[in-house]
Amino acid sequence: MHEETSSAKTASSSGWRRLAFWVVLAVAGYLAWPYLPPISKTPFYVIKLSLMEAPTSLPIPVQGIGVKQLRDTWNASRSGGRVHEGIDIFARRGTPVLATTEGIVTSVGTNNLGGKVVWVLGPGGHRHYYAHLDDYAEIAAGDRVVPGSLLGMVGNTGNARGTPPHLHYGIYKNGALNPYPLLKAGPGVSAEFVNDRSSLP
Repeated sequence: MHEETSSAKTASSSGWRRLAFWVVLAVAGYLAWPYLPPISKTPFYVIKLSLMEAPTSLPIPVQGIGVKQLRDTWNASRSGGRVHEGIDIFARRGTPVLATTEGIVTSVGTNNLGGKVVWVLGPGGHRHYYAHLDDYAEIAAGDRVVPGSLLGMVGNTGNARGTPPHLHYGIYKNGALNPYPLLKAGPGVSAEFVNDRSSLP
């Protein structure tokens, strides 16, 4: 009986020590948060993004383009038996391409179809794909963006060579989603260019 009581006390004491450890760790993390470098906050921001509601409307990601200039090219046939998984937004070469949502840049690079591309992870875990860029803005994987952050410039790289310059804009989550209804439901104009990085989340 005495041994059982002693064992229960030991278990109880051990439980309190574990709880105290986690409380101290949580308080230390809370106090240190403002002083941590941005890269160390990235996993927390990714979790925050995944828990946020996905937007039901979006601004147009090409500066100066209005909703009346958009054409729904979703699911149009493409070479090799493919279908179009996005919307093509035509504009002059070098026109700024702007982020439609807040988020984190997950990739800046090239691929065969998209040419120069930027991927942004946004609210609701949606991955936003900006392709055929003529060039990139000064961004890199891990950078945070807000609606209107400059991502690059309209071009025709990748398999768009020989076509008029345009942005291919796609949205993915468990497969491709049609961006056109979201852009049509938005403010009807392009995202407003943001040049102040202090506004980043």
